[in-house]
Amino acid sequence: MTDISPDSLRQRLRTKFVGQNILYYPVTSSTMDVARQAAMEGAAEGTIVIADQQTAGRGRLGRKWLSPPKSSILLSIILYPKLDELPRLNMVACLAVARSIERVTALKPSIKWPNDVLIGGRKVSGILMESDVQGERVNYAIVGLALNVNLDPSSIPEISETATSLKEMLGREVSRPEVLESLLAEFEELYRAMRRGEPIDEEWRRRLETLGKEVTVRCGQDVREGYAESVDQDGNLLLRLPDGSLVTIAAGDVTLKA
Repeated sequence: MTDISPDSLRQRLRTKFVGQNILYYPVTSSTMDVARQAAMEGAAEGTIVIADQQTAGRGRLGRKWLSPPKSSILLSIILYPKLDELPRLNMVACLAVARSIERVTALKPSIKWPNDVLIGGRKVSGILMESDVQGERVNYAIVGLALNVNLDPSSIPEISETATSLKEMLGREVSRPEVLESLLAEFEELYRAMRRGEPIDEEWRRRLETLGKEVTVRCGQDVREGYAESVDQDGNLLLRLPDGSLVTIAAGDVTLKA
Protein backbone atom coordinates (compact mmCIF):
# COMPACT_ATOMS: atom_id res chain seq x y z
CA MET A 1 0.00 0.00 0.00
CA THR A 2 2.99 2.35 0.42
CA ASP A 3 5.78 1.22 -1.94
CA ILE A 4 6.41 3.86 -4.61
CA SER A 5 9.91 2.72 -5.59
CA PRO A 6 10.71 2.71 -9.32
CA ASP A 7 10.40 -1.08 -9.69
CA SER A 8 6.98 -1.08 -8.06
CA LEU A 9 5.79 1.97 -9.99
CA ARG A 10 6.93 0.78 -13.43
CA GLN A 11 4.80 -2.34 -13.09
CA ARG A 12 1.71 -0.19 -12.72
CA LEU A 13 2.34 2.74 -15.08
CA ARG A 14 0.33 3.06 -18.29
CA THR A 15 1.71 6.41 -19.44
CA LYS A 16 3.72 7.05 -22.61
CA PHE A 17 6.21 9.58 -21.26
CA VAL A 18 5.22 10.93 -17.84
CA GLY A 19 7.03 8.76 -15.32
CA GLN A 20 8.96 6.73 -17.84
CA ASN A 21 12.12 8.13 -16.25
CA ILE A 22 11.96 7.99 -12.43
CA LEU A 23 14.32 9.59 -9.94
CA TYR A 24 13.35 8.16 -6.56
CA TYR A 25 14.69 9.19 -3.14
CA PRO A 26 13.72 7.71 0.22
CA VAL A 27 14.72 11.09 1.68
CA THR A 28 15.66 14.34 -0.06
CA SER A 29 15.62 18.03 0.73
CA SER A 30 13.03 18.87 -1.93
CA THR A 31 11.94 17.13 -5.11
CA MET A 32 11.80 20.57 -6.75
CA ASP A 33 15.51 21.13 -6.12
CA VAL A 34 16.43 17.71 -7.53
CA ALA A 35 14.17 18.23 -10.54
CA ARG A 36 15.69 21.63 -11.29
CA GLN A 37 19.18 20.14 -11.39
CA ALA A 38 17.98 17.23 -13.55
CA ALA A 39 16.27 19.63 -15.98
CA MET A 40 19.42 21.72 -16.28
CA GLU A 41 21.29 18.52 -17.15
CA GLY A 42 18.79 17.71 -19.93
CA ALA A 43 16.46 15.17 -18.32
CA ALA A 44 13.78 13.83 -20.68
CA GLU A 45 10.34 15.44 -20.68
CA GLY A 46 8.07 13.62 -18.27
CA THR A 47 10.90 12.71 -15.89
CA ILE A 48 9.51 12.53 -12.36
CA VAL A 49 11.30 13.08 -9.07
CA ILE A 50 9.56 11.38 -6.18
CA ALA A 51 10.43 11.05 -2.50
CA ASP A 52 9.07 9.31 0.57
CA GLN A 53 10.23 12.18 2.74
CA GLN A 54 11.38 15.78 2.25
CA THR A 55 13.49 17.63 4.79
CA ALA A 56 12.90 21.04 3.20
CA GLY A 57 9.64 20.69 1.29
CA ARG A 58 8.01 23.96 0.33
CA GLY A 59 4.74 25.30 -0.94
CA ARG A 60 3.70 28.56 -2.54
CA LEU A 61 4.88 31.93 -1.25
CA GLY A 62 7.84 30.37 0.56
CA ARG A 63 5.76 28.34 2.99
CA LYS A 64 6.96 24.99 4.33
CA TRP A 65 5.22 21.79 3.25
CA LEU A 66 5.05 19.41 6.19
CA SER A 67 4.66 15.68 5.68
CA PRO A 68 5.80 12.67 7.76
CA PRO A 69 7.64 9.85 5.94
CA LYS A 70 5.58 7.65 3.59
CA SER A 71 2.33 9.52 4.30
CA SER A 72 1.97 11.50 1.09
CA ILE A 73 2.81 11.76 -2.58
CA LEU A 74 5.71 14.20 -2.99
CA LEU A 75 6.35 14.61 -6.68
CA SER A 76 7.94 16.93 -9.26
CA ILE A 77 7.49 16.58 -13.03
CA ILE A 78 9.93 18.01 -15.59
CA LEU A 79 8.35 19.48 -18.73
CA TYR A 80 9.36 21.52 -21.78
CA PRO A 81 6.24 23.46 -22.82
CA LYS A 82 5.96 26.42 -25.14
CA LEU A 83 5.79 29.88 -23.62
CA ASP A 84 2.06 30.35 -24.26
CA GLU A 85 1.35 26.99 -22.60
CA LEU A 86 3.12 27.85 -19.36
CA PRO A 87 0.18 29.55 -17.60
CA ARG A 88 -2.08 26.52 -18.12
CA LEU A 89 0.24 24.01 -16.46
CA ASN A 90 -1.40 24.97 -13.18
CA MET A 91 -4.78 23.85 -14.56
CA VAL A 92 -3.30 20.57 -15.77
CA ALA A 93 -1.89 19.85 -12.33
CA CYS A 94 -4.99 20.80 -10.35
CA LEU A 95 -7.30 18.82 -12.61
CA ALA A 96 -5.01 15.78 -12.56
CA VAL A 97 -5.07 15.73 -8.76
CA ALA A 98 -8.84 16.24 -8.59
CA ARG A 99 -9.57 13.58 -11.21
CA SER A 100 -7.26 11.01 -9.61
CA ILE A 101 -8.83 11.53 -6.19
CA GLU A 102 -12.27 10.98 -7.66
CA ARG A 103 -11.19 7.92 -9.61
CA VAL A 104 -9.49 6.16 -6.70
CA THR A 105 -11.69 7.23 -3.76
CA ALA A 106 -14.97 8.63 -5.19
CA LEU A 107 -14.44 11.70 -2.99
CA LYS A 108 -15.46 15.02 -4.55
CA PRO A 109 -12.62 17.56 -4.39
CA SER A 110 -12.85 21.20 -5.38
CA ILE A 111 -10.17 23.71 -6.38
CA LYS A 112 -9.42 26.91 -4.50
CA TRP A 113 -7.90 29.50 -6.82
CA PRO A 114 -5.16 29.44 -7.84
CA ASN A 115 -3.91 25.92 -7.07
CA ASP A 116 -5.08 24.30 -3.84
CA VAL A 117 -7.19 21.15 -4.00
CA LEU A 118 -9.72 20.89 -1.18
CA ILE A 119 -11.99 18.23 0.26
CA GLY A 120 -14.67 19.39 2.69
CA GLY A 121 -13.16 22.87 2.69
CA ARG A 122 -9.73 21.69 3.86
CA LYS A 123 -6.53 21.39 1.85
CA VAL A 124 -5.55 17.94 0.62
CA SER A 125 -3.08 18.96 -2.09
CA GLY A 126 -0.93 21.89 -3.15
CA ILE A 127 0.75 22.72 -6.45
CA LEU A 128 4.02 24.56 -6.98
CA MET A 129 5.32 25.84 -10.33
CA GLU A 130 8.84 26.81 -11.29
CA SER A 131 10.23 27.62 -14.73
CA ASP A 132 13.27 29.04 -16.47
CA VAL A 133 12.40 31.36 -19.35
CA GLN A 134 14.75 33.26 -21.67
CA GLY A 135 12.92 35.55 -24.05
CA GLU A 136 10.39 33.43 -25.93
CA ARG A 137 12.06 30.16 -24.93
CA VAL A 138 11.08 28.01 -21.96
CA ASN A 139 14.23 26.16 -20.95
CA TYR A 140 12.22 23.99 -18.59
CA ALA A 141 9.19 23.96 -16.33
CA ILE A 142 8.73 21.95 -13.16
CA VAL A 143 5.36 21.08 -11.66
CA GLY A 144 5.50 20.15 -7.99
CA LEU A 145 2.60 18.16 -6.52
CA ALA A 146 2.04 17.23 -2.90
CA LEU A 147 -0.98 15.12 -2.01
CA ASN A 148 -1.88 14.05 1.52
CA VAL A 149 -2.78 10.38 1.21
CA ASN A 150 -2.39 8.74 4.64
CA LEU A 151 -1.33 11.81 6.58
CA ASP A 152 -2.81 12.38 10.05
CA PRO A 153 -3.25 16.18 10.15
CA SER A 154 -3.87 16.16 13.90
CA SER A 155 -0.24 15.07 14.40
CA ILE A 156 1.01 18.38 12.97
CA PRO A 157 -0.33 21.35 14.98
CA GLU A 158 0.61 23.87 12.26
CA ILE A 159 -1.86 22.36 9.78
CA SER A 160 -4.33 20.46 11.92
CA GLU A 161 -7.13 23.01 11.37
CA THR A 162 -6.65 23.60 7.66
CA ALA A 163 -5.43 20.31 6.14
CA THR A 164 -6.98 16.92 5.53
CA SER A 165 -6.00 13.67 3.83
CA LEU A 166 -7.65 10.92 1.84
CA LYS A 167 -7.31 8.60 4.84
CA GLU A 168 -8.96 11.09 7.18
CA MET A 169 -11.89 11.63 4.81
CA LEU A 170 -12.43 7.91 4.17
CA GLY A 171 -11.57 6.52 7.59
CA ARG A 172 -9.14 4.00 6.11
CA GLU A 173 -5.71 3.85 4.52
CA VAL A 174 -5.42 4.48 0.78
CA SER A 175 -2.89 2.90 -1.58
CA ARG A 176 -0.25 5.47 -2.50
CA PRO A 177 0.83 3.47 -5.59
CA GLU A 178 -2.75 3.40 -6.88
CA VAL A 179 -3.20 7.14 -6.38
CA LEU A 180 0.17 7.88 -7.97
CA GLU A 181 -0.53 5.71 -11.00
CA SER A 182 -3.85 7.46 -11.55
CA LEU A 183 -2.33 10.90 -10.98
CA LEU A 184 0.40 10.41 -13.59
CA ALA A 185 -2.06 9.02 -16.13
CA GLU A 186 -4.45 11.94 -15.65
CA PHE A 187 -1.59 14.43 -15.83
CA GLU A 188 -0.32 13.04 -19.12
CA GLU A 189 -3.80 13.01 -20.64
CA LEU A 190 -4.50 16.61 -19.61
CA TYR A 191 -1.04 17.85 -20.65
CA ARG A 192 -1.50 16.37 -24.11
CA ALA A 193 -4.99 17.87 -24.36
CA MET A 194 -3.64 21.28 -23.36
CA ARG A 195 -0.89 21.06 -25.99
CA ARG A 196 -3.52 20.19 -28.64
CA GLY A 197 -5.34 23.40 -27.73
CA GLU A 198 -8.32 21.76 -26.07
CA PRO A 199 -10.22 24.01 -23.62
CA ILE A 200 -9.23 22.39 -20.32
CA ASP A 201 -9.98 25.74 -18.65
CA GLU A 202 -13.70 24.94 -18.85
CA GLU A 203 -13.44 21.95 -16.50
CA TRP A 204 -11.07 23.87 -14.24
CA ARG A 205 -13.55 26.74 -14.02
CA ARG A 206 -16.40 24.36 -13.12
CA ARG A 207 -14.38 22.93 -10.25
CA LEU A 208 -13.36 26.28 -8.73
CA GLU A 209 -15.04 26.82 -5.39
CA THR A 210 -13.75 30.42 -5.25
CA LEU A 211 -16.00 31.84 -7.97
CA GLY A 212 -19.19 33.64 -7.12
CA LYS A 213 -17.95 34.70 -3.68
CA GLU A 214 -16.75 37.86 -1.96
CA VAL A 215 -13.03 37.42 -1.38
CA THR A 216 -9.85 39.12 -0.22
CA VAL A 217 -6.80 38.57 -2.44
CA ARG A 218 -3.32 39.22 -1.05
CA CYS A 219 -0.19 39.33 -3.18
CA GLY A 220 2.76 40.67 -1.23
CA GLN A 221 1.76 44.08 0.13
CA ASP A 222 -1.11 44.42 -2.36
CA VAL A 223 -4.55 43.59 -0.95
CA ARG A 224 -7.71 43.63 -3.06
CA GLU A 225 -11.29 42.91 -2.00
CA GLY A 226 -14.13 42.15 -4.36
CA TYR A 227 -16.32 39.58 -6.06
CA ALA A 228 -14.58 36.59 -7.67
CA GLU A 229 -16.43 36.81 -10.97
CA SER A 230 -14.59 34.39 -13.26
CA VAL A 231 -11.22 33.26 -14.60
CA ASP A 232 -9.76 33.70 -18.07
CA GLN A 233 -8.37 30.94 -20.29
CA ASP A 234 -4.94 31.26 -18.68
CA GLY A 235 -6.36 30.88 -15.18
CA ASN A 236 -6.08 34.52 -14.07
CA LEU A 237 -8.75 35.58 -11.58
CA LEU A 238 -11.22 38.24 -12.74
CA LEU A 239 -12.09 40.26 -9.64
CA ARG A 240 -14.95 42.76 -9.62
CA LEU A 241 -14.01 45.60 -7.30
CA PRO A 242 -16.52 47.57 -5.17
CA ASP A 243 -16.34 50.50 -7.62
CA GLY A 244 -17.52 48.21 -10.44
CA SER A 245 -14.19 47.90 -12.24
CA LEU A 246 -12.82 44.50 -13.23
CA VAL A 247 -9.20 43.63 -12.53
CA THR A 248 -7.16 40.62 -13.64
CA ILE A 249 -5.07 38.94 -10.95
CA ALA A 250 -2.40 36.41 -11.92
CA ALA A 251 -1.36 35.24 -8.45
CA GLY A 252 -2.21 35.68 -4.82
CA ASP A 253 -3.68 34.23 -1.65
CA VAL A 254 -7.47 34.12 -1.52
CA THR A 255 -9.63 34.11 1.59
CA LEU A 256 -13.39 34.39 1.83
CA LYS A 257 -14.66 37.65 3.30
CA ALA A 258 -16.47 37.26 6.60
